[in-house]
Amino acid sequence: MVRSFGSGGTESNSTDDDVTRAAYEEEGVPETGEWAGCKRSFMNPIQISVRGRDILTDPLFNKGTAFKSGERDRLRIRGLLPARIMNIHMQKERFLNALRQEESQIRKNIMLEDLHDRNETLYHRILVDHIEEMAPLIYTPTVAQACLDFGKQYRRPRGMYFTEEDRGNMAAMVYNWPHKDVHVIVVTDGSRILGLGDLGASGMGIPIGKLSLYCAAGGIAPHRVLPVLLDVGTDNETLLNDKFYLGVPKKRLKGSDYFHLVDEFMEAVRFRWPRVLVQFEDFSSSVAQTLLNKYREKHLCFNDDIQGTGATALAGVLCALRVVGHGVKSLGNQRILIVGAGSAGIGIAQVLQRAMVEQGLTEEESNKAFFIVDQQGLLGGERTQALNTEQRIFARKEDGFLPLIDVIKKYEPTILIGVTAVGGLFTEDIIREMAARCEKPIIFPLSNPTTKAECTAEQAYEWTDGRCVFASGSPFSRVQLSGDRVFQPSQCNNMYIFPGLGLGATVCGAEKITDRMLYVAAETLAKSVSEEDIQMGKVFPSLTDIRKVSHNIAVAVIEEAIRDGIATKIKPKDREDLNSFVSRKMYFPEYVPIVEKREITI
Repeated sequence: MVRSFGSGGTESNSTDDDVTRAAYEEEGVPETGEWAGCKRSFMNPIQISVRGRDILTDPLFNKGTAFKSGERDRLRIRGLLPARIMNIHMQKERFLNALRQEESQIRKNIMLEDLHDRNETLYHRILVDHIEEMAPLIYTPTVAQACLDFGKQYRRPRGMYFTEEDRGNMAAMVYNWPHKDVHVIVVTDGSRILGLGDLGASGMGIPIGKLSLYCAAGGIAPHRVLPVLLDVGTDNETLLNDKFYLGVPKKRLKGSDYFHLVDEFMEAVRFRWPRVLVQFEDFSSSVAQTLLNKYREKHLCFNDDIQGTGATALAGVLCALRVVGHGVKSLGNQRILIVGAGSAGIGIAQVLQRAMVEQGLTEEESNKAFFIVDQQGLLGGERTQALNTEQRIFARKEDGFLPLIDVIKKYEPTILIGVTAVGGLFTEDIIREMAARCEKPIIFPLSNPTTKAECTAEQAYEWTDGRCVFASGSPFSRVQLSGDRVFQPSQCNNMYIFPGLGLGATVCGAEKITDRMLYVAAETLAKSVSEEDIQMGKVFPSLTDIRKVSHNIAVAVIEEAIRDGIATKIKPKDREDLNSFVSRKMYFPEYVPIVEKREITI
């Protein structure tokens, strides 16, 4: 059920599938009867105002066949369920058996979202216990197809939609959301969904998927998250001509009208939930940085494509430097080639540049390490007027418009990062040129979904003869080269950063997300990679450890907020043991007793 705390007040991210007889005896867990596999110790019950069949249709409260006989009586649902009483482990096993028989990834996504709509506790428990298997199904790469099919597959409302027609009403509209304690909002306008471009209202799949990861990986309770779609139209002609498209069938709102709509939305959600964290997701480069600059100082918010991607990439680069034997302090000595000059590419450059400054370089010295290439070639001073403020910082004084392959030949980069959403852009010639000029090139094709990756793991390893350090935005299977050499690619995905960042910022009541918070989050993630993983060439920890990683990032973020004096909810006793404080605040999906809320008159 929905709980704010982990089981027994401790961090709980292990599975219970292999509980031994000794463990049963130690915990006092029965092996038979309707309580088989369930603890019979005190658990704080949840009071709800609904009863009867209404409970079974509310995914936050529904336990399905796991309702015990006592609950079936007191909640008036006896006879509305099959007689056999199961526990969450049996339910999980039954669902996984069905899921694993399905071959289609998008069908698996639909099955998971159907469960999400029926029983949120079981859904999130499956994610927690099997995150490595489930993450690609609920997020990249499968979420891309889920967004493309959003209109055809739509079943049940989830989240909120705001349109131009709602202008003037948003302050009242937010009260239509039934939960009064929202901690995290993920919002998109659907203008740049992954590498797929403008999907309009069909982009709602992204906030839903992200918030599932917030709950499972970051320990934010499901009733405290809200997915939002700012439906300002679409410029996608295919969608405008699709009679099943669910969004506003008009061209995109632009200019001052667009920014006024976003401004009213931000004011409305902050009015109802003053400490809510707003994560901007998949906004086009034309507005992403502008919105971030406008709100970052006065709202608790961040842009995941700019800041989250940058922090994740920084963590990967720091670990990659350990793999090649240079050490993390050599960051400023690298030559970093970023292909893609949009919000993600510039965001990565900004975070890496600030990390160099943290290590002692000046801004001018650190800027010399970067080479940013877009479809026209190297960013240079020749086109200053065509670049935005952030891009101009990284424009080179010479060689503007120099093609990608020639940048590699002339400047011999040690790190190659792709954020172009152009599948196969890193050709054999480009990768081999990198390998010819760097003994152990660091290659990060970060575009999502898999079809948009600049190169595959197999290509990178093969064309560098296994010498590269590789990480990608979407997952790739292990690669075997001649001589029985096996490589396990790492996934450089923002899910390693944003759940812990959001958890830390919300539980401490941070007034804003600072650059230092992002830096300490990246640093903590990098430290989570063991020496054993480094020896294997991995630059990110296993996804099975993601709740522990999120916990550690949250602690680091809170410590930074305290140093900055912007943590408004931390009491002196909480500061004494932040590890325990964060653990207590992490939601763990398990069933707890439910009682009907009644007025006691005696």
